[in-house]
Amino acid sequence: MTAPATPQAVAERRPAYLTELAQGTERFHEPRRPDCPWCGSTRLRTRLRTTDLLQHKPGSFTLVQCGSCAHSFQNPRLTPEGLDFYYRDFREGRYADQAEWIFRARTSPHRDQSRARALAAFIEPESWLDIGTGQGHFPAAAQEVLPYTAFDGLDSGDGVEEGRRAGRVERAHQGLFTDLAPALAGGYDALSMFHYLEHSRDPREELKAAHRVLRPGGHLMIELPDPESRFAKLLGKYWISYFQPQHLHLIPLANLRAELRALGYTVVAVDRREPHVPLDLAAGLALFAGRHLPDADDPWRTKAPGEAKRVLRKALMYAVAPAFLTACAADRLVAPPARRTRFSNAYRVIARRDPDA
Repeated sequence: MTAPATPQAVAERRPAYLTELAQGTERFHEPRRPDCPWCGSTRLRTRLRTTDLLQHKPGSFTLVQCGSCAHSFQNPRLTPEGLDFYYRDFREGRYADQAEWIFRARTSPHRDQSRARALAAFIEPESWLDIGTGQGHFPAAAQEVLPYTAFDGLDSGDGVEEGRRAGRVERAHQGLFTDLAPALAGGYDALSMFHYLEHSRDPREELKAAHRVLRPGGHLMIELPDPESRFAKLLGKYWISYFQPQHLHLIPLANLRAELRALGYTVVAVDRREPHVPLDLAAGLALFAGRHLPDADDPWRTKAPGEAKRVLRKALMYAVAPAFLTACAADRLVAPPARRTRFSNAYRVIARRDPDA
């Protein structure tokens, strides 16, 4: 975990941020597209308008939903430069604890070993590539279940090399999966994408790349936020899985299944129960509170808050803590019925790559 940035470090980064922001945030968006990137329909409706509730950087974001296929996507979409701006410092500064809490809720040794067992029911792979691996925590846990499998990791960040040095992955591939896929063609029996596709600019290209990298008969495991979860309507913009501005796509299960079939996969398992992550209520409260608390000392603010604001923010955070702990307990309490109903907030698909025609 990255330690929160010191006031001095924040002050040192402030001039660069303010220089960028002086040019406006509109330049971080592509032109608004008139059609659905999934099916091409022009029947689009606004699903969500929000600001950055994660780091509170300037800017506004819109998710639209297709009236024909129900695919939801950020429109206008962030440019690569925009993504870099809004991803930057996410694991540092005032929000390091929040980012780490979200990450740990979605992945743990127990959860990762359960994922490995789910795939082991269909294949005991010789080689497994974890895409979007971060620092390789999933491969390290999965190795306990599949000790004879060679686990590699792929990620665009530096963490994948840290994972290799720590022995959590055997080989580290740093870069974009779609760029690296030709060199990895036919190299793996298993691939995993855990909460990865929703961040990608073009999920279909990622699935095509996976088909290229998998050997015939190999298996692809995907976990995604479920845009049909009833928590989305209950919590509105405070539903953590909207995760704006970092989530570019929310893919309904039916759409993913159809796309996999069209690309030459056979879906062998679907699960909405086990992938559910019990954090909706607590995360929603954290986002709501964060939006209404006095400003933190962030480098994208024009100046550091005064002493009175710092004291008030700290006092209010302590005041909210009991409600947050109650929400965490409520998440755990409602998790069993949520997993059995449409309140489940995530789903898993396992698909087998068909032999080439």
